[in-house]
Amino acid sequence: MKTMRLKVLFEREEDGRWIAEVPQLPGVLVYGDTREAALRRAKALALETIAGLAELGEADIDDAIHFDAA
Repeated sequence: MKTMRLKVLFEREEDGRWIAEVPQLPGVLVYGDTREAALRRAKALALETIAGLAELGEADIDDAIHFDAA
């Protein structure tokens, strides 16, 4: 089975909030109060983005999707 791997990058703001970004997908950048919350939000937005791209015929979502949290 072909696998799509998405990397999640994290950064911490001075005020303590976490930023999570999936650079392979346009616009997938979120904030969270904790690293875990930011990861959950990034995964949710990434899946919404992939679904939207699939609707437009630009992505094949039949493949398994894995998130690597760096």
